[in-house]
Amino acid sequence: MSDIFKTDEFLVNMGPQHPATHGVLRLLLTLNGEVVVRAVPHVGYLHRSTEKILENREYIQVIPFLDRMDYLAAMCNELPYVLAMEKLMNIEVPQRAQTIRVIIFELNRIVSHVMWWGNFGLELGAFTPMLYGFREREEGLNLFESISGQRMTYNYMRIGGVARDLPEDFPKRAKNFMNIVKEKLKDYDDLLTGNIIFQHRTKDIGIISPELAISYALSGPMLRGSGIKWDVRKGDPYCGYENYDFEIPVGKKGDVLDRYMVRYNEIIQSIRIVEQALAKLDSGDIIAKIPKKIAPPKGEIYFRVESPRGELGVYIVSDGGTKPYRFKVRAPSFCNLSISEAIMKDCFMADLPAIIGSIDFILGDVDR
Repeated sequence: MSDIFKTDEFLVNMGPQHPATHGVLRLLLTLNGEVVVRAVPHVGYLHRSTEKILENREYIQVIPFLDRMDYLAAMCNELPYVLAMEKLMNIEVPQRAQTIRVIIFELNRIVSHVMWWGNFGLELGAFTPMLYGFREREEGLNLFESISGQRMTYNYMRIGGVARDLPEDFPKRAKNFMNIVKEKLKDYDDLLTGNIIFQHRTKDIGIISPELAISYALSGPMLRGSGIKWDVRKGDPYCGYENYDFEIPVGKKGDVLDRYMVRYNEIIQSIRIVEQALAKLDSGDIIAKIPKKIAPPKGEIYFRVESPRGELGVYIVSDGGTKPYRFKVRAPSFCNLSISEAIMKDCFMADLPAIIGSIDFILGDVDR
């Protein structure tokens, strides 16, 4: 009878056209029945040679391309580049512009996380969270549209500051948006966080030990979910983050549920930061005086920020001309996705959507 019920390993392609692979990720699965023996990620289906393109563009032309990498957190993509250029060119940014950057950055983190929350629920079979996530995201996009004219790719940051000042009613609208999110978090708890089915689908699944997280250079919620209290905003502050009072949420086991809770609590902490930033927003210039033709001195620079998905860094080599000699992006989605093969081994096929969703990668950020 053992020979009759014996199963052979077989290969299955999950993606690149699959609703649970966040776009065009292809997982080559080796299965033994319902158990995943091996899961090998294949990327590159969205590759656009962005970094090489930017080496053939003038410095002022770079920002719109950065928006299109992590298109759910486009404001966050723009910031490390302008900070790197300001450090390379020794530009002092006005205080009002620094505060506006913090406000916009954290609002974009909230919008990104609520969108992730909705998609994560959908991947586990719950349709309503996606509708809730889109509902809150829409309110956030209205804010971004009011300052930039765009709803996804903003082209708002500038070397030396920001493109335009906040509308007069922006603080009031931002506070209203955050009050809406605070209220809706109760619905999130009722719908998913406290749901016993959801907990069984996420507890003790896709566990990442602290040692494994460090060895794969994970960052963001993927790292903090494993109990490692590291956040660039605290460890290597920028834009005056050292002057804001906020906490770093961390997990204990490093499973899918811990990563979920880290992102959930980050929404709360980002609201705290935005409230403090709005309170200290004073009058002043929104951009420093810089040359119209940007040609930084010869040198190299690396600058990093804490994006919704982890450490986002920009490395630039300048030869003294008006275009970057070398442009490289340290994309958090790419680094975080590298651990997928290690944590998907020996799990059930039904657990894959939960594990993939907990990584929270954006394929535009992976492939660039």
